[in-house]
Amino acid sequence: MKSAPEATIMYGGNASFVEALYEDYLSDPQSVAPEWRAYFEGLGGPRPVAETAHSGVQRAFAELARLPRGLRSAPTGEAPVNRGFSALINAYRAQGHLAARFEPLGLRPQPPVPELDHTYWGLTDADLNETVTDGRYSGTLRQVLEDLRSTYCGSIGFEYAYLPREEREWLQARIEANLGRGRYTAEQKKRFYNKVAAAEGLEKYLHQKYVGQKRFSLEGSETFIPYLDYTITRAGEQGVKEVVIGMAHRGRLNVLINIFGKKTSDLFDEFEGKKVFGPEVAGDVKYHLGFSSDVETPGGSVHLALAFNPSHLEIVGPVVEGSVRARQDRRGDTSRDTVLPIVVHGDAAVAGQGVVAETLNLSQLRGYATGGTVHVVINNQVGFTTSDPRDARSSRYSTDVAKMIDAPVFHVNSDDVEATMFAAELALDYRMTFKKDVFVDVVSFRRHGHNESDEPRFTQPMMYRKVDAHPGTRALYAKQLEAEGVLAPGEQESIASDYRDRLDRGEAVGDAVASDHRASYAVKWSTYLGQHWTAPYESHVPLERLKALGARLTDIPAEFKLHRGVERVIKSRREMIEGTQPIDWGFAENLAYATLLTSGFRVRISGQDSGRGTFSHRQAVLHNQATEDLPEGELYIPLNHIADDQAEFEVIDSALSEEAVLAFEYGYTSAEPGALVIWEAQYGDFANGAQAVIDQFISAGETKWQKLSGLTMLLPHGYEGQGPEHSSARLERYMQLCAEQNIQVVVPSTPAQMYHMLRRQALRPYRKPLVVMSPKSMLRNKASFSTLEELAQGTFQPVIGDVQADPARVNRVVLCSGKLYWELVEAREKAGLDNVAIVRIEQLYPFAYEEVKAELIKYPGAQVIWTQEEPANQGAWLLIREDIEGCLQQGQVLSYSSRPRSASPAVGYAAKHLEQQKALIDKALGL
Repeated sequence: MKSAPEATIMYGGNASFVEALYEDYLSDPQSVAPEWRAYFEGLGGPRPVAETAHSGVQRAFAELARLPRGLRSAPTGEAPVNRGFSALINAYRAQGHLAARFEPLGLRPQPPVPELDHTYWGLTDADLNETVTDGRYSGTLRQVLEDLRSTYCGSIGFEYAYLPREEREWLQARIEANLGRGRYTAEQKKRFYNKVAAAEGLEKYLHQKYVGQKRFSLEGSETFIPYLDYTITRAGEQGVKEVVIGMAHRGRLNVLINIFGKKTSDLFDEFEGKKVFGPEVAGDVKYHLGFSSDVETPGGSVHLALAFNPSHLEIVGPVVEGSVRARQDRRGDTSRDTVLPIVVHGDAAVAGQGVVAETLNLSQLRGYATGGTVHVVINNQVGFTTSDPRDARSSRYSTDVAKMIDAPVFHVNSDDVEATMFAAELALDYRMTFKKDVFVDVVSFRRHGHNESDEPRFTQPMMYRKVDAHPGTRALYAKQLEAEGVLAPGEQESIASDYRDRLDRGEAVGDAVASDHRASYAVKWSTYLGQHWTAPYESHVPLERLKALGARLTDIPAEFKLHRGVERVIKSRREMIEGTQPIDWGFAENLAYATLLTSGFRVRISGQDSGRGTFSHRQAVLHNQATEDLPEGELYIPLNHIADDQAEFEVIDSALSEEAVLAFEYGYTSAEPGALVIWEAQYGDFANGAQAVIDQFISAGETKWQKLSGLTMLLPHGYEGQGPEHSSARLERYMQLCAEQNIQVVVPSTPAQMYHMLRRQALRPYRKPLVVMSPKSMLRNKASFSTLEELAQGTFQPVIGDVQADPARVNRVVLCSGKLYWELVEAREKAGLDNVAIVRIEQLYPFAYEEVKAELIKYPGAQVIWTQEEPANQGAWLLIREDIEGCLQQGQVLSYSSRPRSASPAVGYAAKHLEQQKALIDKALGL
């Protein structure tokens, strides 16, 4: 129970506590202790419609301030002025950002903030000369007010009052120690200036050399370059060994040249269209490209990686997080100290794109945490042509999404270079201390339009009058440093001239690179280059080894009480190992993971029901039914108890997110090829919510950026009368994306095929995304079960022929995939047909021409029918037709059987579903 109010209720740091308590009271008066309820009722009772917690506390202070001075004094003997003064300090800490001067153009007048006026809290002008004391503040009220304004209403607006007490007090001490500023040596200031000058110098050089070409200039936000440089330098000093950066277009070329050290001649070749890749590479525009390099810092070399990013802007955020998590896992860095994610946003995108919120929601979750991300907003105050906040967002700041995870936000005027550096060091130190996300909102402008061929004065005439009159950050900072004696007269011209000369020579203008990182932690991707999907691998596992692994998976501690349903599953699995039951899908999958884990391959699965499996088939995570002290009970994961020297098995029941989680897993595979990484959709159609990830990264990442990924996607698929949403995983979408051997699309029909497919994905030196139309009802179809011997001695078969058909009698060959095979076999047997062969095409892409031809050649002159459950305009038919025609033998003619063309993936009525299913099966079999 929360403690009762005391005589000093409104003193100092209590204000935030009382505010939170009053908010509870407004929601439910019974939720607070009786003493507090009586106190709040004395203020006039709950006012849930118009009053907030903050305004309630303000009213409490105001009513206190209106009392005669004698009644305002505290029983503890503190000076009367101190009461209102303590409230005033907390007002500056909580609301000082509303009066801060962080907007460099002065576009809109700042509304007054009454809470920052001493008279609001019952203090008078006569009190200004009285001595006050509160914590670190001591002196006359006038002097302390000047310090508060300098600290909280200067070039940085600090938002942190909503944080937990420990974090709030840590930030408060750092901010107030030097009046909201940093202290920098002349050498540091010189470096800041050089970086600002380099940022401006590159943009002006490109503007003159490549007139009108798109580059998404950083002009107006040049302070971002010293910000990034300073953050990386300090990160190296604090033990960070890798920094992974994600950003969209604005300033990307500047970062590549001035931070990563990319050769300017290479950039010029890209502008001039001279850079040519091989015929298998589609390439991408220069402001989407990634890069990596190693830079020296006082703490040692730091590896930098800039993630490739399409025009879907914020989608790179979760990709960066996944890449960082993989690098941390590779280093065994569970404290998240050695790899730092930095995600750079635009002000319009960070407020407007839902994937930002999805990604922030992952930030502290066990399966996705990376120890906090430094978020930087390059705030141009305009998104394409929208600059009026009334049209851009429904919140005060573009960064207000940060508050959903209690991340502090520092709004800083980019014209004040040293204030920006202080925001940088405060943000990094907060992240390294508390392992949480933090936002720095670098408020600036863009000198040109959305891109260099755009005319912004069409839509923002008033803004661009101010932009045109702005001298530039470099000029402002040069003037300051000359006045301080840091820059000698004329030195700024010399710095600019030297930089232009280096650009003319096409040199790298970033800092010197180091190389020790690559030797110890870089992944050798060359192993996976130039491989074919038929690359050999060891598919056999000795039967005795499989039995031993199965025994470990079913050896559950005696004190661990299983749910009765799970107990039956474990009992069945023991019988499968003993050979008295066939192997089902769930156990075959677990055995595949066990063989990989004991061979040194890490396995990571995430999805909304991945622990048990949406259809309760996997049961990879067991819950102790007798434990009540934890919300989810005690857990036991058999796959992490196989052997002492096994690799780690990680299975995550994800948040209800598709886009961010799938992008996270893609990012993980982009940095770690040596693990089997799986994203499982709860139902296959849920991948619709992550289509940008599939289109931009999974299917096209290799041809655009030469980035490999071995990500596996399990998408439950099958028409079972469950309506339009959960029938189809939209197979046709993946088939349409297939080209240039970019992905694999598989529809396994037995547990053995699933087992071998998963092992093949990890064991082959072939890293392409694997899209699996995984089973639903087939999971419990005993006709589709496998034997232990098929797992031990078999291999993955891209095509499975009909061993029961007599080629001499067959005049009809049905080609199909998935669960439909078992329904066709059942219907054939029921009809007593011996003239029909049923061939399964398990791998739809890359298409196994030779294997399909080998099956069709057995049946000369037969009619060939492709059969699918999906409507004719969906599924594989339209995209596989030419492949099958290329395999037909002389005299064979191809036709198809499917549901009629449909706008919906499936019907919603069970009776209509059964009618359609029977019709397509009858047509396929010639009934």
